[in-house]
Amino acid sequence: MDNLKMEAIKKYTQSIMEKDQTGHGMDHINRVVRLANKIAESENCNRFIVIAAAYLHDTVDDKIVSKPEQAYQQLREFLQTIDLSIKEIDQIFHIIKNLSFSQELAGTAEELTIEGQIVQDADRLDAMGAIGVTRTIYYGGHKGNKIYDPKIKPRLLRSKTEYREESTVINHFYEKIILLNGKLNTEHAKEIGIKRQKFLEEFLNEFLEEWN
Repeated sequence: MDNLKMEAIKKYTQSIMEKDQTGHGMDHINRVVRLANKIAESENCNRFIVIAAAYLHDTVDDKIVSKPEQAYQQLREFLQTIDLSIKEIDQIFHIIKNLSFSQELAGTAEELTIEGQIVQDADRLDAMGAIGVTRTIYYGGHKGNKIYDPKIKPRLLRSKTEYREESTVINHFYEKIILLNGKLNTEHAKEIGIKRQKFLEEFLNEFLEEWN
């Protein structure tokens, strides 16, 4: 792996994510990188593409940046300056354009390579478990969402537009987070997911018991 190029990619990500207040900051990025690196040990994959995409996956997200298309162009220009090949850039872009839950809902997500599946698993695992619970509540507070309202029922989301509509924090767990465990790709991620899913389910049960 080219350490100089990877260090440049990390610094590029830091320049965009260091002031994030949505739960997608560098602490999240670094956990996704570590998880992706660990999962990659069990798979036949291009480790450089995995780690590069893990660092960059949120730098163009419309939850984070106000002008995603401009962010994509800026990213492409940056990757060219550090001498990544057209093939490498296209591989990274394919991953970050197709790994999100909202892309699945929109019906526009293309099938991911094994490198993309690894990054997607790492990103989804960080939305589960204790840290995932904390991040979901943190993001809901950032958006000004209610914690819970028993009169507002969880939805079965069918589109990206519905996904972007505001709901309660607890509903978000049922509408997205609790579903992620069944969408993991790799065996290693599925092993990690078992414990995190159990914690998530216990948290939700305890929350509703205390609320009632």
